[in-house]
Amino acid sequence: MSKDLRIAVIGRGLIGGSLEKAARRAGYDVAIFPGRGDHTSLAGYGLIFIAVPPASVVPIVNEIAPFLSDGATVVDIAGVKTPICRDLHQLIFEKRWNFVGGHPMAGKEKTGYAQATETLFDGASMILTPFPSYGRDVLDRLEVVLRDMGFARIVYTNPQHHDEMIAFTSQLCHLISSAYVRDQHVREHVGYSAGSFRDMVRVGAPDPDIWTDLFFSNRDALLPVLTDYIKRLESFQKALETGDREQMHRDLEEGVRAKKTLDERI
Repeated sequence: MSKDLRIAVIGRGLIGGSLEKAARRAGYDVAIFPGRGDHTSLAGYGLIFIAVPPASVVPIVNEIAPFLSDGATVVDIAGVKTPICRDLHQLIFEKRWNFVGGHPMAGKEKTGYAQATETLFDGASMILTPFPSYGRDVLDRLEVVLRDMGFARIVYTNPQHHDEMIAFTSQLCHLISSAYVRDQHVREHVGYSAGSFRDMVRVGAPDPDIWTDLFFSNRDALLPVLTDYIKRLESFQKALETGDREQMHRDLEEGVRAKKTLDERI
């Protein structure tokens, strides 16, 4: 894809706005459209990002499909991939244009177009879940654009593995933080808190509309991760209740070993 490529972004939120601004900074001709409304005027656009909540992706793709130019590539950037790619699986046979599932690993605590920045994706990863039948040509051209927009790493995986990993690395963190900030002690934290407190509360206020949709769209992957986490907390709780210092020590030792392994991989 060359710099004369026309790019369309559907969705005027934080991510959609940042995609628009990053592409414009890179020298591309970009137009942005609201997530709701008529999206049928997309002839001539070679790359279309769909930056809307998961439940809206499939209806929009089906709406715009008849109006896409030959050779166009559509990339949805929703935070869940399995239901979207499953419902759009018929596109694996589409020869006129291409659909690629995507998810940029970047964001902010505050949402909305006003928070969008051209630098949001600088150094970030973009996860792609393409249909296997596409081959490399489509993906190589897409990678050029993504790197022009600031992405430092392109990760390829399948939709199920994406959802399992995001359940752990993102969604579980938001659930934990949301529960943590609702404790009564949070109102008196000043003078008693430092870095560990700030780390715990940073993502504690996710947009309820967006994240309720994400959590339920990814329920099958999120529930097992949340269940395992609760079991580990319950082990700490039981050790405290029963005075089992040895169990507490074993659990903490296991955490030290896990953290050391994690540090070695970073």
